[in-house]
Amino acid sequence: MLEMIAPSPPPRGPGPQARPERRSAASLSSHWLGLVLEELDYGVLLLNQRGEVLYSNRAARQAMNQGHPLLLQGHLVRTRSLKDGKPLFDALAQAEGEGRRCLLRLGEGDEQANVVVVPLNRDVEQAAVLLVLERRQLCGALAVQWFALRYGLTPAETEVLKALSDGHEPASVAQQQGVAISTVRTQIQSIRAKSGTPSIRELLRQLAVLPPLMSALYN
Repeated sequence: MLEMIAPSPPPRGPGPQARPERRSAASLSSHWLGLVLEELDYGVLLLNQRGEVLYSNRAARQAMNQGHPLLLQGHLVRTRSLKDGKPLFDALAQAEGEGRRCLLRLGEGDEQANVVVVPLNRDVEQAAVLLVLERRQLCGALAVQWFALRYGLTPAETEVLKALSDGHEPASVAQQQGVAISTVRTQIQSIRAKSGTPSIRELLRQLAVLPPLMSALYN
């Protein structure tokens, strides 16, 4: 479980006057933690076993508004498909009551998505359950832009990189951009040369491990 530590206040004598500083430090830690979670490009939900939302970050809310197998109904998390309801609530109950963690595969067809269920029941008075949603893309737009700026990619090369990170093959990229496949291959070679990657596979690996931060466009 994450714990953020606020700067220690100056030493104070014993007595009630020290309490406001402790409350302020705890409040600041909570505020920092909330800001950190809002910047992550992974959807994060904190629930109880009834599916009541205790916290959700921006990436989670965005995903559930865009066809994710999970959706929000007021302050409750529910599943779009009836068949997913029992596995979800069984997992929530086992996580909160028995401390079990698991990986759920929810949804159907192209809308399938993995959800990690993690119990948060150690050293707390009230247990909760953490849901971590998978990313729908290899890396976010912000990470691609940072990569492109770091290695001095041209706008055309950046668009090719975005398409590759979305899982498109070079032939598909050429068709989408209305250029010859040889042009896309030349752009890929240039990207590899600038970034020092020996293959497309290694290039995609570098993209996959970039920090998962939300795009500033969503601020």
